[in-house]
This record gives sequence, structure tokens and C-alpha cells, in this order.
Amino acid sequence: QVQLVESGGGFVQPGGSLRLSCAASDFMFRFYTMAWYRQAPGKQRELVARITSGGSTDYADSVKGRFTISRDIAKNTVYLQMNSLKPEDTAVYYCNRDPPSDPLWGQGTQVTVSS
Repeated sequence: QVQLVESGGGFVQPGGSLRLSCAASDFMFRFYTMAWYRQAPGKQRELVARITSGGSTDYADSVKGRFTISRDIAKNTVYLQMNSLKPEDTAVYYCNRDPPSDPLWGQGTQVTVSS
């Protein structure tokens, strides 16, 4: 069974940067559109960024110009580089396919942006 493991979260001050990683246990993931999602306390989970198997990317308006999604096929890993972080970016970040597959939701990684 395919598993996705997120890592790289942490505590950072506004304006700081973090890079999240999502490691897939199955090489088949390279054929799927992958995405990063986030869920802030009291809010619904939202899509942050997606990347197709061909490398095309798309971003939520709230993160355009600040976040960059990428993938390393050889490592079965998807990344999310987050720059110029804001307090409103505070959330648990998850990776999954797009559209998401329920069995693939993992524990996520917490990102906290605060001074």
C-alpha cells in the first residue's frame, strides 16, 4: 500500500522560509498529479499547490510568488519551498494526489509562523 510521509515543518518567524518534503513509498506516484494541502485550526483543508506528472504547476492565490512546488522523480519525493512566510500560513500541511485519495492522507507536518 502506498504511503506518503510529510516532513520539514517547524516554527519560523514571519518572513522566514521552510522546505517541506513528501516521500512516497511507491514509484507509481510519478504518474500522478501531486499536491500540497493545508488545514488551519477551525478551517477546512485547502489545496495550496499542485504539480502534474509533466511538471506543470498551479498555486492558490494566497501563496503565489512565495511558494514553489517541485518533484524529484528519482527520489519519489515532492517538495514545497515556502518563502516569505506569514502568520496566516500557520497550518498542518499534507501531501496527497490531486484529486486526493482518502487512504493517502498522512499525519501531515505542522508549520507555525509567529513572532
